[in-house]
Amino acid sequence: MEGPEVLLSLNSRGLLAFEHLRLRKDTQAQPEGAEVKESVDGDQQQDEGKKDEDEESNKEEDGLWEETFKSHTDTKPNGPTSISLDFSLPGVEHVYGIPEHADDLKLKTTDGGDPYRLYNLDVFQYELYNPMALYGSIPLMLAHNTQRTMGIFWLNAAETWVDISSNTMLDFVQGSSEKPQTDVRWISESGIIDVFIMLGPKPSDVFSQYASLTGTQSFPPLASLGYHQCRWNYNDQEDVKSVDQGFDQHDIPYDFIWLDIEHADGKRYFTWDPHKFSQPKEMLQGLMDKKRKMVAIVDPHIKVDSGYKIHNEITSKDFYVKNKDGGNYEGWCWPGGNENGQTNPIVTTLLVAFQGSMENLFTWNDMNEPSVFNGPEVTMHKDALHGKWEHRDIHNMYGLYVQMATAEGQIQRSGGAERPFVLTRAFFAGSQRFGAVWTGDNAAEWDHLKISIPMCLSLGLVGVSFCGADVGGFFKNPSTELLVRWYQTGAYQPFFRAHAHLDTTRREPWLFGPENTALIREAVRQRYALLPYWYQLFFQAYRTGMPVMRPLWVDYPKDTATFTIDDEFLIGSDLLVHPVTEEGSRGVTAYLPGAGEVWYDVHTFQKHNGAQNLYIPVTLSSIPVFQRGGSIIPRKDRVRRSSACMENDPYTLYVALSPKKFAEGKLYIDDGHSFNYDTKKEFIHRSLTFANNKKISCITMKITSISEMIWHANLLIHFQTGKETPVDFEFDSSMSVLTLRKPGMNAGDDWTLLLQ
Repeated sequence: MEGPEVLLSLNSRGLLAFEHLRLRKDTQAQPEGAEVKESVDGDQQQDEGKKDEDEESNKEEDGLWEETFKSHTDTKPNGPTSISLDFSLPGVEHVYGIPEHADDLKLKTTDGGDPYRLYNLDVFQYELYNPMALYGSIPLMLAHNTQRTMGIFWLNAAETWVDISSNTMLDFVQGSSEKPQTDVRWISESGIIDVFIMLGPKPSDVFSQYASLTGTQSFPPLASLGYHQCRWNYNDQEDVKSVDQGFDQHDIPYDFIWLDIEHADGKRYFTWDPHKFSQPKEMLQGLMDKKRKMVAIVDPHIKVDSGYKIHNEITSKDFYVKNKDGGNYEGWCWPGGNENGQTNPIVTTLLVAFQGSMENLFTWNDMNEPSVFNGPEVTMHKDALHGKWEHRDIHNMYGLYVQMATAEGQIQRSGGAERPFVLTRAFFAGSQRFGAVWTGDNAAEWDHLKISIPMCLSLGLVGVSFCGADVGGFFKNPSTELLVRWYQTGAYQPFFRAHAHLDTTRREPWLFGPENTALIREAVRQRYALLPYWYQLFFQAYRTGMPVMRPLWVDYPKDTATFTIDDEFLIGSDLLVHPVTEEGSRGVTAYLPGAGEVWYDVHTFQKHNGAQNLYIPVTLSSIPVFQRGGSIIPRKDRVRRSSACMENDPYTLYVALSPKKFAEGKLYIDDGHSFNYDTKKEFIHRSLTFANNKKISCITMKITSISEMIWHANLLIHFQTGKETPVDFEFDSSMSVLTLRKPGMNAGDDWTLLLQ
């Protein structure tokens, strides 16, 4: 409660329920020395009432101890063990979170339909706008109104359902003035009721409170924020070399090239196909010479083969998951008949010992729901055993442990010096501590491009900032227009990777004609120019838990117009992006938030007032992006072939003034790859301000829409030592842009720029 106001109540609808552990009657042991009494006709204990009671009991036990799903049987040695609890949120109409679902950002009521399901599954061509389970599960829900943001974290890794109801629609129909309320019921198959309530009151407070429980987004290597080129599969070393050269020939930067399952010897992970990739270190060295990197896939399925060293090692240490009878669990996935190695430190050891690996080889954990082709719902049987734990109890955590062990293996490979990069498909609360996630096997369809935005926004709200979708769509072949629009969208999502299915046509960026190559090139270059800004935002996410890609209401929590917007988003607080996601679109309508604020088109520098819907005509080259007035955004505008090649390039600071002629921002710099920022405190973190015609701590800068009274100004750099240096400048009166060139300052120095 807050004063007389109830913020949230538990069990107000009386839906608290839990089923205790029990033993089946035919397995209960008789106490030592107990006598077994024989039933005798006429005995008072055997009356008709008792007979009827036994018959009813037998009926009730049907399905309690085992259930069938198609050809599968799930045994339940403890019987049903479900738990449930309801929460009421008076004054709340908008709730968010509980990914992963291919649905709108604002969660819908589930009255008359299925609840939202949280159960990690390998879903083939998933349906859109559906509460069905997908690859990951994070049981965190956020509730928001103009007064407060709150969170409910239901810490349970078993199969979970979330039912949402609201009185809002009923009140609208009936004309009631009753205070709106959202009711939520959580139901899990097993486990205990372990719930955390976060009362905010600000969105940033909820993010911080949740991060204190599960951790913040790991601070990724700078290169991983660049562009990733992937396909199932690049055929061999020559194919990798050809694709790498293609990027150079077409002046398109990239940082990572990826290898799918065909790179391994017969799907034996941690190996290389001896014919296709006979010299892996030579291939990796070639990439390293260009300051580029590679990612290879490692699924959690181990091929049963006595000649496979890893299988033998896992067997000798008894690390395999067990079936209900205690034998090694066997399932079917890409390696064929295989076993699922239990997620534990063995994965760490294997990564360290990966033959043919180098420091520029990183890891992709796929199929780690886990996917079992011949299992119930294409996953592991619930009665499989991880030590003494049934799989039903920890199912949604399986992928987290795979990614955690993989990240730890990469760290150990470098002796603890280098930051890991691990992409995972399956995830749970806390997965953000170990790397990136993506939205799984999407399709080359406009609706899948559109849904990638609310899917990534939902992930950011629950702590997973490093997320993205397969650019171009994994299944099917995109039209040229769709592919271009997807690159333009992906360039402004945190994880930027193109990926495609084995059966699709090749779609490297230069295969669609020179005009479209130029459009894709421009989108990728825009991503690289903004890498300093992305990097600063990920440092903030690591420190505070603030999402990198976020809904507008996070920064404008009292603006009700933002509460349901999920076709545009903020990158940090200072960039607003409204991607074009409709086929043949000639214009989009973007909402610019903030009464009394201004926004600048980053391409034309045209100024627009906040708190309005703005119609923007678009062509195929358009990417509607706006910078908030009052912000300073660092960029690197020189074109290079990878992020590492940009290391010594100068920064350009884009200063967009507020109506009060003020602006501020941050600049973060470190080596981009090691843990030295943490272990040795080797980093630069500068506060940047522009006020009263002064600007503190910058290298090169652009000032957008400055006052006309200063365009004749004399410009001086005043250093902390007292030295003053004049600066060359240009002023474009048509766009009101002042550009200062090569002022010659160091980012680590304190200095003041004077406009006189």
